[in-house]
Amino acid sequence: MDETAKMLKEIAEAGGIPGYEEEIRAIIRKYMEPLCEISQDRLGSIICTKRGTDDRPRIMLAGHMDEIGFIVKLITKEGFIRFTPLGGWWDQVVLAQRVVIKSRKGDILGVTGSKPPHLLTEEERKKVLEKKDMFIDIGGSSKEEVEEEFGVRPGDPIIPICPFTVMRNERLYMAKAWDDRVGCGVFISVIQKLKGIEHPNTVLGVGTVQEEVGLRGARTSAFAVEPDVGIVLESGIAGDTPGIKEEEATDKLGKGPALLVYDGSMIPNLKLRDLFIDTAKENDIPLQFSVIERGGTDGGNIHLNARGVPCVVIGVPARYIHSHCGVINRDDYDNAVKLVVEVVKKLDAEKAEELTQ
Repeated sequence: MDETAKMLKEIAEAGGIPGYEEEIRAIIRKYMEPLCEISQDRLGSIICTKRGTDDRPRIMLAGHMDEIGFIVKLITKEGFIRFTPLGGWWDQVVLAQRVVIKSRKGDILGVTGSKPPHLLTEEERKKVLEKKDMFIDIGGSSKEEVEEEFGVRPGDPIIPICPFTVMRNERLYMAKAWDDRVGCGVFISVIQKLKGIEHPNTVLGVGTVQEEVGLRGARTSAFAVEPDVGIVLESGIAGDTPGIKEEEATDKLGKGPALLVYDGSMIPNLKLRDLFIDTAKENDIPLQFSVIERGGTDGGNIHLNARGVPCVVIGVPARYIHSHCGVINRDDYDNAVKLVVEVVKKLDAEKAEELTQ
């Protein structure tokens, strides 16, 4: 693996559900400290400031650190874990999956319990078990053992397990948490690429917190950063697998980053959108177009900061997001980094001012 793949492995495998982003934040800090001034807002979003030749415009590159997961709700008297989801889960993908609980006494491995098919009635086979009726088995024999010996208590984070894997097609990477560790990776790589390159602005790579539960870190970090331009770096929703119609999701792995022309929380700034389109064409960077009719991104809060911030969303297509395991294409990642770098190089004070005229 090259250095970028090693970085992606490290940030994808790190734990960090909404409100519990300490581990992933520390990794971003490690990569960014040699290149940036580091600060945090009071909610926990990390702000990595890379100064160019001018203080303004201030370009916010936002990727949310949190991944979907669960927290411990209660421990049954038999020692099983009932849980509450953080972020959007489809019930059907939760069963029979490995997880890790971060307890005060260390990592505790577990599995979401499932009833053997031999014991299911015909009626049960037709139903999707709801999360509220599921449990996690961590090998405990009683509530007392789980609490005292394992150190588990209500509120402990529960994180999916899926080791980073380079697939047989070596351009494809399988891992958990691409939503949105891939966006965090992009802003890390962009800032690394900008080392030694003159850019007429200040770039702020921001790892936001709690996006999956309401875009919360985007609100507080945008207030702290005071951006003139916002570029939200996300995972796109790949629609190139069986069962997904083209009108539902158009992104395809290997066809380039995706420009989000609409989502449920934001309509992009049209001039900034066109700047990305023109820049991609000038540099022979493949670019896809995407619409998300349900759900939103950190741009939903960033673009409403103060008097308003021109924003756009660039996504790296990912298969199977909001499950334990996803797949991205390294070429899409590299092209997203290249595109953002080229746009940043153009965004001087005059160009930023034009975006809102």
